Amino acid sequence: MSREAPHILSEQDCLVGLMIALTISDEDVRTSELVKIQSAVNHLPIFGNYDIDRINLIANIVYDLFEQEDGLDALFGLVRDNLPERLYETAYALCCDVAAADGKIRETELRLLEEMRYELNIDRLHAAAIERGARARHMTV
Repeated sequence: MSREAPHILSEQDCLVGLMIALTISDEDVRTSELVKIQSAVNHLPIFGNYDIDRINLIANIVYDLFEQEDGLDALFGLVRDNLPERLYETAYALCCDVAAADGKIRETELRLLEEMRYELNIDRLHAAAIERGARARHMTV
């Protein structure tokens, strides 16, 4: 009787991992980005049964991956293996919100978002709508 190997990462772990990856992509972790991740995990229905204590574990995994030469590719591989395709746009939207949280999207964040669009096969028109929504939610007066 064969059993499937258990998933290394939960679906929520994948979402958190991508948000953390975006936060550390420019090597300048901002409080506003961390607050956005914490807020998403605390308030969004997709994280309703998520163990918030896993955030630190996932952060360590992402940091360790980013220390490796192919770390980003490995992260995307883990995400594709453990996150259902129906949640790819959700992942992208969460990452856009994190990028916009401090009111300024940096070049490294833009490059990582572009890579996410490619790796997760996000339709360009859908991505533009998601990006515009993130900008609109994070406007200031």
